[in-house]
Amino acid sequence: MILIAPKSKVLRAVFAGLPLLIAAALCAPSLQAQEYPTRPIRMIVPYPPAGGTDIVARTISEPLAAVLGQPIIIENRGGAAGNLGTDIAAKSAPDGYTILFTLSSHTINPKLYDKLPFDVEKDFIPISLAAYIPQILVANPALPANNIKELIALAKAEPGKLNFASVGTGSPGHIAGELFKLKTGVDMVHVPYKGGGPAVTDTLGGQVQLLFVSMPAALQYVKAGKLKALAVTSDKRSAAAPDIPTIAESGVPDCIVNSWYGALVPAKTPPAIVSKLQAAFAKVLQMPQVKERLFAQGAEATYSTSAEFERLIHDELKQWEFVIREAKIKPE
Repeated sequence: MILIAPKSKVLRAVFAGLPLLIAAALCAPSLQAQEYPTRPIRMIVPYPPAGGTDIVARTISEPLAAVLGQPIIIENRGGAAGNLGTDIAAKSAPDGYTILFTLSSHTINPKLYDKLPFDVEKDFIPISLAAYIPQILVANPALPANNIKELIALAKAEPGKLNFASVGTGSPGHIAGELFKLKTGVDMVHVPYKGGGPAVTDTLGGQVQLLFVSMPAALQYVKAGKLKALAVTSDKRSAAAPDIPTIAESGVPDCIVNSWYGALVPAKTPPAIVSKLQAAFAKVLQMPQVKERLFAQGAEATYSTSAEFERLIHDELKQWEFVIREAKIKPE
């Protein structure tokens, strides 16, 4: 590009400074990324406290803060099956100071709800996966069924009388429950909650009989004998709870729902900041103490590049569209 200097002395002076101004503008994002972060970072969890997403986020947040050199403030913004908090994150400034920490409902909700105030692919940049985790089917100890075979028999003997909770409409637990109904032909009533904490509380109290939920939210109660585990929804048994069978191996083939937790930032966040966050997550998720803490909760620590996470989201959007259509799942 050729620049022609103006004749005016004033304009010539301004013109002479243009290269420096342009250089400064080009360097600003780079300098910003080098300095980032300079203040606390908000991590939005779009579910209430004590649920699986919250537990995993808090497990990661302290070592992540140490790596980044700034506090990580967890902000629970539950409601609307995770869509409320996700929308808040989508509309936040793309400066790296707001992170959305969510679960695989992120790829379910767009195929369940006709209109959402955000686009999961256009309005976010994936940072990294954080953990893979099975959903676990647990029951109140009073339920007269101790395995999947007995549950199916009980549900068929009393159609419509059993209910199962989940952390919300369109959650992985909801999808798992509806897929279970589809594959077995049983009639059970779905009871959506606004997070894993309230759902677990009511299952413990007997207000609901069954619960499909992420393992971190329920495993401690299973170990304490306060809930009984019937099966996990993953394609293989969890190394954290190897005695709990999968639904598939319990006689219901193809009833498999794998789920994940991961971090994203608003679209237009500078690439250098995205890279810095991705590197920080990768470092934290390889720490032995973090892997051990997640493992104790039933989660398998993992990490990914931004591009790998982006491909997963794209593929799952197609997968869940098929399941939701076949199971005729509707928002409640």
